[in-house]
Amino acid sequence: MKKPFIISSAITLSVLLSGCNQDKEKEETKKTQTEQHEHKKEENSTHDHGHGHHMSDADKKVYEGYFDDSEVKDRKLTDWEGSWQSVYPFLKDGTLDEVFEHKAEDQKKTAEEVKSYYTTGYKTDVSHIKIGEKEITFTQNGEKHKGEYEYDDKEILTYEKGNRGVRYIFKRVSGDDKAPKFIQFSDHIIAPERALHFHIYMGDDRAELLKELENWPTYYPDDLSANDVKEEMLAH
Repeated sequence: MKKPFIISSAITLSVLLSGCNQDKEKEETKKTQTEQHEHKKEENSTHDHGHGHHMSDADKKVYEGYFDDSEVKDRKLTDWEGSWQSVYPFLKDGTLDEVFEHKAEDQKKTAEEVKSYYTTGYKTDVSHIKIGEKEITFTQNGEKHKGEYEYDDKEILTYEKGNRGVRYIFKRVSGDDKAPKFIQFSDHIIAPERALHFHIYMGDDRAELLKELENWPTYYPDDLSANDVKEEMLAH
């Protein structure tokens, strides 16, 4: 009589263990899915933070060009590292018209006047710029020109309105002759920090570039769509 009882107990124990294992697998699966969900949220948050920049009052003051000389620090080329696209095509295809209309309201000008100003400012034949630790590749009229660049100091400029800007200058030390000998970054940042967009001045005469105030080709990350760029501009 005990033998059937032992077999029955073994079967019952097997069923119980099987049920426990299934519950454990479900818990592990649920845990994994939760972890994956949280990781995805974190990735999205990081991406959003990278492209959405909520400025403090101090940041806004610097962005508008009001700061002390002592706040200005040297920066490395890696602050602009990445792949960047010109916004000029978005101006030409009308994507940025809403931005100009918004600026026109603030400046009490017509949208056409504002667009004309930015057309001169954004105009460039360099569609993409890829920046590494030392090398920069320029895509100009479909051709790529590459150079190695070294930091060549910074210059603080004072504008007519009384606000100021900082140009971070890099000099080509090797590479293609068609790559600009000098580049000057201006991105409303005055100390080491990753750029979210930038204006750039490119040419072979360092001093003459510092005088250029009307043409400032502007670049945003390559992974942003035209609409993303528009929204970024409207946010500022």
